[in-house]
Amino acid sequence: MTLDSTPLLYAFKPIGLALLQPPLPFLVLMVLGAGHLCRRRKLGRALLLTGFLASWLSCTEVVGQLLARHWLQTPEVLSTARLAELKAESERSQQLAVLVLGGGIRQFVPEYGSSRPNDISQQRLLFGVWLSRQLQAPLAYSGGIGWTAKRQVDTEAAVADQFVQGEMGRSLRWQEDQAKDTQENAALSVPMLKADGVKTLVLVTHDLHMPRAMQAFQREAGDAMTLVAAPVGQRNYVGSAWQDWMPSATGLGRVRYAVYEGLALMAGH
Repeated sequence: MTLDSTPLLYAFKPIGLALLQPPLPFLVLMVLGAGHLCRRRKLGRALLLTGFLASWLSCTEVVGQLLARHWLQTPEVLSTARLAELKAESERSQQLAVLVLGGGIRQFVPEYGSSRPNDISQQRLLFGVWLSRQLQAPLAYSGGIGWTAKRQVDTEAAVADQFVQGEMGRSLRWQEDQAKDTQENAALSVPMLKADGVKTLVLVTHDLHMPRAMQAFQREAGDAMTLVAAPVGQRNYVGSAWQDWMPSATGLGRVRYAVYEGLALMAGH
Protein backbone atom coordinates (compact mmCIF):
# COMPACT_ATOMS: atom_id res chain seq x y z
CA MET A 1 0.00 0.00 0.00
CA THR A 2 1.40 3.39 -0.97
CA LEU A 3 1.56 6.59 1.00
CA ASP A 4 -1.68 7.88 -0.55
CA SER A 5 -3.67 4.89 0.72
CA THR A 6 -7.00 5.77 2.24
CA PRO A 7 -8.09 4.58 5.67
CA LEU A 8 -11.32 3.29 4.11
CA LEU A 9 -9.61 0.19 2.73
CA TYR A 10 -8.09 -0.56 6.13
CA ALA A 11 -11.48 -0.27 7.79
CA PHE A 12 -12.68 -3.24 5.72
CA LYS A 13 -9.42 -5.21 5.78
CA PRO A 14 -9.95 -6.83 9.23
CA ILE A 15 -13.37 -8.09 8.12
CA GLY A 16 -12.00 -9.56 4.90
CA LEU A 17 -9.07 -11.20 6.68
CA ALA A 18 -11.36 -12.70 9.32
CA LEU A 19 -13.42 -14.30 6.57
CA LEU A 20 -10.40 -15.68 4.70
CA GLN A 21 -8.15 -16.83 7.53
CA PRO A 22 -8.37 -20.28 9.15
CA PRO A 23 -10.32 -21.84 10.64
CA LEU A 24 -13.41 -19.85 9.58
CA PRO A 25 -13.50 -20.95 5.90
CA PHE A 26 -13.28 -24.59 6.98
CA LEU A 27 -15.99 -24.19 9.60
CA VAL A 28 -18.21 -22.79 6.84
CA LEU A 29 -17.51 -25.98 4.87
CA MET A 30 -18.70 -28.03 7.83
CA VAL A 31 -21.89 -25.98 8.10
CA LEU A 32 -22.53 -26.45 4.37
CA GLY A 33 -21.87 -30.16 4.76
CA ALA A 34 -24.36 -30.44 7.58
CA GLY A 35 -26.93 -28.62 5.45
CA HIS A 36 -26.44 -31.04 2.56
CA LEU A 37 -26.64 -34.21 4.67
CA CYS A 38 -30.41 -34.35 4.48
CA ARG A 39 -30.50 -33.90 0.69
CA ARG A 40 -27.20 -35.10 -0.77
CA ARG A 41 -25.53 -37.36 1.76
CA LYS A 42 -22.28 -38.00 -0.13
CA LEU A 43 -21.63 -34.32 -0.75
CA GLY A 44 -22.57 -33.46 2.84
CA ARG A 45 -20.23 -36.06 4.30
CA ALA A 46 -17.40 -34.95 1.99
CA LEU A 47 -17.81 -31.32 3.02
CA LEU A 48 -17.98 -32.21 6.71
CA LEU A 49 -14.87 -34.40 6.52
CA THR A 50 -12.94 -31.84 4.49
CA GLY A 51 -13.92 -29.04 6.84
CA PHE A 52 -12.95 -31.07 9.90
CA LEU A 53 -9.55 -32.13 8.55
CA ALA A 54 -8.75 -28.65 7.25
CA SER A 55 -9.73 -27.07 10.57
CA TRP A 56 -7.53 -29.55 12.44
CA LEU A 57 -4.50 -29.09 10.20
CA SER A 58 -4.83 -25.32 10.10
CA CYS A 59 -4.16 -25.30 13.85
CA THR A 60 -0.88 -27.25 13.67
CA GLU A 61 2.77 -26.22 13.62
CA VAL A 62 3.37 -28.52 10.63
CA VAL A 63 1.08 -26.59 8.32
CA GLY A 64 2.52 -23.31 9.54
CA GLN A 65 5.98 -24.57 8.64
CA LEU A 66 4.88 -25.80 5.20
CA LEU A 67 3.27 -22.46 4.40
CA ALA A 68 6.38 -20.60 5.53
CA ARG A 69 8.78 -22.67 3.45
CA HIS A 70 6.82 -23.42 0.30
CA TRP A 71 4.34 -20.54 -0.06
CA LEU A 72 6.14 -17.58 1.49
CA GLN A 73 9.65 -18.99 0.92
CA THR A 74 11.00 -17.39 4.07
CA PRO A 75 14.78 -16.76 4.16
CA GLU A 76 17.19 -18.65 6.38
CA VAL A 77 18.54 -17.17 9.61
CA LEU A 78 21.86 -15.36 9.49
CA SER A 79 24.69 -17.86 9.72
CA THR A 80 27.77 -17.38 11.89
CA ALA A 81 29.88 -16.94 8.76
CA ARG A 82 27.53 -14.28 7.38
CA LEU A 83 27.58 -12.44 10.70
CA ALA A 84 31.37 -12.39 10.59
CA GLU A 85 31.28 -10.95 7.05
CA LEU A 86 28.84 -8.24 8.07
CA LYS A 87 30.88 -7.34 11.13
CA ALA A 88 34.01 -6.95 9.01
CA GLU A 89 32.08 -4.78 6.57
CA SER A 90 30.73 -2.64 9.40
CA GLU A 91 34.20 -2.10 10.85
CA ARG A 92 35.67 -1.33 7.44
CA SER A 93 33.10 1.03 5.94
CA GLN A 94 30.94 2.32 8.81
CA GLN A 95 28.05 2.30 6.31
CA LEU A 96 26.04 -0.59 7.75
CA ALA A 97 22.93 -0.21 9.90
CA VAL A 98 20.39 -2.52 11.58
CA LEU A 99 16.72 -1.63 11.10
CA VAL A 100 13.95 -3.17 13.20
CA LEU A 101 10.41 -3.05 11.80
CA GLY A 102 7.66 -2.38 14.30
CA GLY A 103 5.03 -4.99 15.04
CA GLY A 104 2.75 -3.04 17.38
CA ILE A 105 2.58 -1.80 20.96
CA ARG A 106 0.38 -2.17 24.01
CA GLN A 107 -0.85 1.33 24.64
CA PHE A 108 -0.89 1.00 28.43
CA VAL A 109 0.50 -1.89 30.48
CA PRO A 110 -0.81 -1.59 34.07
CA GLU A 111 2.12 -3.29 35.80
CA TYR A 112 4.57 -0.88 34.16
CA GLY A 113 2.29 2.14 34.14
CA SER A 114 3.29 3.00 30.58
CA SER A 115 3.13 1.85 26.95
CA ARG A 116 5.29 -1.09 25.92
CA PRO A 117 6.18 -2.90 22.68
CA ASN A 118 3.94 -5.92 22.19
CA ASP A 119 5.36 -9.44 22.10
CA ILE A 120 6.07 -9.32 18.37
CA SER A 121 7.93 -6.01 18.59
CA GLN A 122 9.87 -7.12 21.66
CA GLN A 123 11.15 -10.23 19.87
CA ARG A 124 12.32 -8.10 16.96
CA LEU A 125 13.90 -5.49 19.24
CA LEU A 126 15.78 -8.06 21.30
CA PHE A 127 17.30 -9.55 18.17
CA GLY A 128 17.93 -6.14 16.63
CA VAL A 129 19.83 -4.92 19.69
CA TRP A 130 21.82 -8.17 19.81
CA LEU A 131 22.72 -7.78 16.14
CA SER A 132 23.65 -4.16 16.64
CA ARG A 133 26.09 -5.18 19.36
CA GLN A 134 27.49 -8.12 17.41
CA LEU A 135 28.06 -6.03 14.30
CA GLN A 136 29.03 -2.83 16.11
CA ALA A 137 26.45 -1.09 13.92
CA PRO A 138 23.93 1.69 14.69
CA LEU A 139 20.30 0.77 15.28
CA ALA A 140 17.14 2.11 13.64
CA TYR A 141 13.44 1.49 14.22
CA SER A 142 10.48 2.11 11.94
CA GLY A 143 6.90 2.32 13.18
CA GLY A 144 4.28 4.97 13.66
CA ILE A 145 0.59 4.47 14.37
CA GLY A 146 -1.03 1.78 12.22
CA TRP A 147 -4.13 2.29 10.10
CA THR A 148 -6.31 0.26 12.46
CA ALA A 149 -4.77 1.46 15.77
CA LYS A 150 -7.52 3.96 16.43
CA ARG A 151 -6.89 4.22 20.19
CA GLN A 152 -3.13 4.41 19.96
CA VAL A 153 -1.55 7.68 21.10
CA ASP A 154 2.17 6.93 21.31
CA THR A 155 4.10 6.03 18.17
CA GLU A 156 5.81 2.66 18.00
CA ALA A 157 9.21 4.28 17.49
CA ALA A 158 8.89 6.41 20.63
CA VAL A 159 7.85 3.40 22.74
CA ALA A 160 10.64 1.30 21.23
CA ASP A 161 13.23 3.95 22.06
CA GLN A 162 12.10 4.08 25.69
CA PHE A 163 12.15 0.28 25.88
CA VAL A 164 15.62 -0.07 24.35
CA GLN A 165 17.13 2.63 26.57
CA GLY A 166 15.44 1.46 29.78
CA GLU A 167 15.79 -2.30 29.36
CA MET A 168 18.93 -2.73 27.28
CA GLY A 169 21.05 0.35 27.82
CA ARG A 170 21.03 1.03 24.10
CA SER A 171 19.74 3.93 22.04
CA LEU A 172 18.24 4.26 18.57
CA ARG A 173 20.21 6.40 16.15
CA TRP A 174 17.22 6.70 13.83
CA GLN A 175 13.51 6.75 14.65
CA GLU A 176 11.00 6.65 11.81
CA ASP A 177 7.67 7.34 13.52
CA GLN A 178 5.20 8.05 10.69
CA ALA A 179 4.81 4.69 8.91
CA LYS A 180 1.39 3.06 9.11
CA ASP A 181 2.26 -0.19 7.29
CA THR A 182 5.10 -2.11 5.67
CA GLN A 183 5.07 -0.10 2.45
CA GLU A 184 5.45 3.10 4.42
CA ASN A 185 8.18 1.53 6.59
CA ALA A 186 10.19 1.23 3.39
CA ALA A 187 9.14 4.48 1.74
CA LEU A 188 10.02 6.57 4.80
CA SER A 189 13.03 4.68 6.17
CA VAL A 190 15.10 4.19 3.04
CA PRO A 191 15.52 7.91 2.14
CA MET A 192 16.34 8.72 5.78
CA LEU A 193 19.07 6.07 5.94
CA LYS A 194 20.38 6.85 2.47
CA ALA A 195 20.82 10.48 3.44
CA ASP A 196 22.98 9.37 6.37
CA GLY A 197 25.27 7.30 4.16
CA VAL A 198 23.96 3.80 4.88
CA LYS A 199 24.89 1.40 2.08
CA THR A 200 24.10 -1.96 3.71
CA LEU A 201 20.87 -2.43 5.66
CA VAL A 202 20.26 -5.44 7.91
CA LEU A 203 16.48 -5.79 8.10
CA VAL A 204 14.98 -7.35 11.23
CA THR A 205 11.43 -8.66 11.27
CA HIS A 206 9.65 -12.00 11.68
CA ASP A 207 10.39 -14.73 9.16
CA LEU A 208 6.80 -14.79 7.88
CA HIS A 209 6.80 -11.03 7.36
CA MET A 210 10.27 -10.92 5.80
CA PRO A 211 9.36 -11.74 2.15
CA ARG A 212 6.88 -8.85 2.00
CA ALA A 213 9.23 -6.51 3.86
CA MET A 214 12.17 -7.33 1.57
CA GLN A 215 9.97 -6.77 -1.47
CA ALA A 216 8.92 -3.33 -0.23
CA PHE A 217 12.44 -2.27 0.77
CA GLN A 218 14.01 -3.56 -2.45
CA ARG A 219 11.51 -1.51 -4.42
CA GLU A 220 12.50 1.64 -2.53
CA ALA A 221 16.24 1.02 -2.25
CA GLY A 222 16.93 -0.16 -5.78
CA ASP A 223 20.66 -0.56 -6.43
CA ALA A 224 21.67 2.15 -3.97
CA MET A 225 21.52 -0.10 -0.92
CA THR A 226 22.30 -3.75 -0.15
CA LEU A 227 19.59 -5.46 1.88
CA VAL A 228 20.30 -8.32 4.28
CA ALA A 229 17.41 -10.35 5.72
CA ALA A 230 17.73 -11.08 9.45
CA PRO A 231 14.54 -13.00 10.33
CA VAL A 232 13.36 -13.94 13.80
CA GLY A 233 10.85 -16.57 14.89
CA GLN A 234 11.84 -19.47 12.66
CA ARG A 235 11.00 -23.05 13.66
CA ASN A 236 13.36 -26.02 13.46
CA TYR A 237 12.58 -29.73 13.12
CA VAL A 238 8.82 -29.23 12.94
CA GLY A 239 7.01 -32.42 11.96
CA SER A 240 9.28 -34.88 13.73
CA ALA A 241 7.12 -35.11 16.87
CA TRP A 242 3.48 -36.09 17.16
CA GLN A 243 2.77 -32.86 19.04
CA ASP A 244 3.54 -30.94 15.85
CA TRP A 245 0.45 -32.51 14.28
CA MET A 246 -1.85 -31.64 17.17
CA PRO A 247 -3.95 -28.45 17.15
CA SER A 248 -2.50 -25.71 19.36
CA ALA A 249 -2.78 -21.98 19.92
CA THR A 250 0.75 -21.44 18.60
CA GLY A 251 0.02 -23.56 15.54
CA LEU A 252 -3.14 -21.64 14.73
CA GLY A 253 -1.36 -18.33 15.30
CA ARG A 254 1.45 -19.25 12.94
CA VAL A 255 -0.89 -20.50 10.21
CA ARG A 256 -3.02 -17.36 10.44
CA TYR A 257 0.09 -15.18 10.29
CA ALA A 258 1.32 -17.09 7.22
CA VAL A 259 -2.05 -16.78 5.46
CA TYR A 260 -2.17 -13.06 6.28
CA GLU A 261 1.29 -12.52 4.78
CA GLY A 262 0.53 -14.70 1.76
CA LEU A 263 -2.64 -12.76 0.97
CA ALA A 264 -0.79 -9.46 1.40
CA LEU A 265 1.96 -10.60 -0.99
CA MET A 266 -0.62 -11.68 -3.57
CA ALA A 267 -2.34 -8.31 -3.27
CA GLY A 268 0.97 -6.49 -3.66
CA HIS A 269 0.62 -4.79 -0.29
